[in-house]
Amino acid sequence: MTGTFAYSPLLPTGRSTARMRRLGIEGVSAVRAQVPGPDGTLQEQEFLRIEPEVFTQLAKEAFTEVSHFLRTDHLASLRRILDDPEASANDKYVALDLLENAVVSAGEVLPMCQDTGTAVITGKRGANVLTDGHDAEYLARGVHAAYTELNLRYSQLAPLSLFDEVNTGTNLPAQIDLSLDAKPGYEILFMAKGGGSANKSFLYQETKAVLDEERMLDFLAAKISTLGTAACPPYHLAVVIGGTTAEYALKTAKLASAHSLDDLPTSGDARTGHGIRDPEFEQKVFELTQNLGFGAQFGGKYFCHDVRVVRLPRHNGSLPVALAVSCSADRQVIARIDADGVFLEQLEHDPAQFLPAARTAEEIESGDVTRIDLDRPMDEIRAQLSEREVGDRLSLTGTMIVARDIAHARLRALLEKGEELPAYFRDHPVYYAGPAKTPEGMPSGSFGPTTGARMDTYVRDFQAAGGSFVMLAKGNRSRAVTDACREFGGFYLGSVGGPAARLAAECITEVEVLDMEDLGMEAVWRIRVEDFPAFVVVDDKGHDFFDRTGVAALGLGRTRTAAQDGTAL
Repeated sequence: MTGTFAYSPLLPTGRSTARMRRLGIEGVSAVRAQVPGPDGTLQEQEFLRIEPEVFTQLAKEAFTEVSHFLRTDHLASLRRILDDPEASANDKYVALDLLENAVVSAGEVLPMCQDTGTAVITGKRGANVLTDGHDAEYLARGVHAAYTELNLRYSQLAPLSLFDEVNTGTNLPAQIDLSLDAKPGYEILFMAKGGGSANKSFLYQETKAVLDEERMLDFLAAKISTLGTAACPPYHLAVVIGGTTAEYALKTAKLASAHSLDDLPTSGDARTGHGIRDPEFEQKVFELTQNLGFGAQFGGKYFCHDVRVVRLPRHNGSLPVALAVSCSADRQVIARIDADGVFLEQLEHDPAQFLPAARTAEEIESGDVTRIDLDRPMDEIRAQLSEREVGDRLSLTGTMIVARDIAHARLRALLEKGEELPAYFRDHPVYYAGPAKTPEGMPSGSFGPTTGARMDTYVRDFQAAGGSFVMLAKGNRSRAVTDACREFGGFYLGSVGGPAARLAAECITEVEVLDMEDLGMEAVWRIRVEDFPAFVVVDDKGHDFFDRTGVAALGLGRTRTAAQDGTAL
């Protein structure tokens, strides 16, 4: 059986309808030229000429914007959590913390997250556009300008050999994918994708057996639960079912998580097989996420802001299913270049309008808190923590050591050579984090927690050697960490993932490199903190908050300790 030819893009979407603002970037002009028509005769046609500096200036502006500002609908979604009587106290606490962080970040000094991300650029170039063909290079120059001139972080590692790598010191290379489009002009999506949310992109190779609503919901419930809280929910979750290839399913999931495919058709075409959205199934998956118990990191219903479900065509012997999330640092912005100039999506520059009244904020933040002096001997700190229960809130003041992946690997190498851990790793709590650059006149750049699970394999060896007894990070840990804490008397303390700017502005008072300076951002740092918010996730008795049955619920609230006059310090 042979069908007639029919064609549609796999993802038939239009140009963005987002509210845009015109940038004062020159270098776009309309030119007319005589070109051969279908019949061979010359016809006059209008082209759009774009000079190289347009791409560079646009990319710099785009990554400046997404580092400090969020979309209005994302902030409005956080505010809806505060206004929802069914939201848990923990949902509201996290939503308020993230809104307050957005207000600090909007000052354009501290980026909203310390992981300022991989620069990801996806563009559609119209057939009428004239450039010299080096568009990607000019866009990369703009990425370079943003990351080297602003208070951002360099996270890209260049391979020197199969196992050796070095930080590029510029946050390049960027991932730049440009394609042709029949529509006139140029549309570009700029994304800053942090490692935490990127690590929560998953691909499953399934079969037709799950192409049934009940089985698919059961399948997704299991797989979505594995996302955990390490990537800073509430999430914008994308589910892609099908795909001509596995990599296309994953790419589509990333675009859908950025709401770039919202105008996909909602019904299919047997002739072309283009992708579709299913809003009804999206609502069912969203309700599923509300019943998982994770909530906005620490129990409740707001594990996700929303869900997008895209169905793609597939080979009859293959059914890829892809998941992707955009985290609380929901960093993407759309740009358009046309005959009228250069335009950038209007992000929200006044996030303070979404904050609740002061009294409401005080109610959300209220609660008991235990002050922990980190400058006492480690045995005394552990003894005080041992009196607390999983879920208890803490306010940390004093000295912490900052170290994560590469530093942990070097410290383990010392143990493997028969040497001791450095005294600083035995005497102080360790905070898993990597700071952004420090703004002039401030003690710290954005400095929020990183994913604790990345350091799980080191914990038992370090605690057996007398170190890493008190750890601070975000997200859940493995059973191996819980077992080690029970065996050696250790603790894992959690912090809200996301409010890196607020922590830098309000809680971190001193920062200095202590060891392994050659690692740059990944060096070992000594920091001093005041009223740093935390809570007990894993204790020395083997209790783990994320292992508790039923709907998880921690009593979060203000971590400022009370002064003698009853006011908050």
